[in-house]
Amino acid sequence: MKARYATLVAGLLLALGLNAQAVEKMRLGHNQPEDHPVHKAMVRFAELTKQYSKGEVEISVFANGVLGSEREMLEQVQNGILQITKASASPLETFASAYKVFNLPFVFRDKDHFYKTLASPVGEELLASSRNRGFIGLTYYDSGSRSFYTKRPINTPDDLRGLKIRVQQSPTTIAMIKALGATPTPMAYGEVYTGLQTGVIDGAENNVTALTIGRHGEVSKFYSETEHQMVPDVLVISTMSWGKLSQPQQAAMKKAALESFELQKQLWGEAEKAERVKAEALGVKFSRPSKDAFVAKVKPMMDAERQNAAIASLLDRIAAVK
Repeated sequence: MKARYATLVAGLLLALGLNAQAVEKMRLGHNQPEDHPVHKAMVRFAELTKQYSKGEVEISVFANGVLGSEREMLEQVQNGILQITKASASPLETFASAYKVFNLPFVFRDKDHFYKTLASPVGEELLASSRNRGFIGLTYYDSGSRSFYTKRPINTPDDLRGLKIRVQQSPTTIAMIKALGATPTPMAYGEVYTGLQTGVIDGAENNVTALTIGRHGEVSKFYSETEHQMVPDVLVISTMSWGKLSQPQQAAMKKAALESFELQKQLWGEAEKAERVKAEALGVKFSRPSKDAFVAKVKPMMDAERQNAAIASLLDRIAAVK
């Protein structure tokens, strides 16, 4: 009897041990503060993933760049050191060329067209396009429209001539700034405030939250809403980590990711409105120049990009999204 009891207890302990080992633990690192809409969406993503996977997948979220810069975390994900991170689609084109379409100017008619494109088959294809580089996208997060802010209003492309404009490390964005007559200056986001303050750069291009959360509105008082790009953030997972998950676990994580985007869109819209009011309180003046001259200025660049059949096809498919 004692022997049978000992065997039963040992079997239960072994089963408990196997169940404990079955929990897949992952880390998600990003560079935003904890009050940012993206962080809040990622926390919800982690909660929903645990819920939908019935506790089989647990994700710990690390904010404020504690695990490295955006590029460092992306490289960690490529190598399987970090499981999940968030990256702007802008520098992602250096890893997967299809992401270039997000860096091309004036691709989307408006925010509704942008959202519909992300949810379309072409949006899903873009998320999968980096598989051979060690990661895939799970969902997008809204990062607003990118516009110019400098120490003087930008009403036409001529107003950009000769200005040093900070850009992300994106070959396409660099080419766009050159086409508009300015001098592109790649620079880490954390260096932009000092660069503006000291005159190393004359301006930058980003969404409205950079004026307040990034404090750039303290040193640049003119925000010209050219809305030349709509570049989403992308939640990416290592292909090694993704491959370890069962199909039900993958489905649970994908569902959680898509639902977290719906929350993030709502939070982002609220944040944009609130940060605009704060920026105006800082003395930032907003203007909305006609886009026609800017579109005309970059047309030769876009014509050249269309010589690439794959890019031309993507642009046509995006334009066809209704």
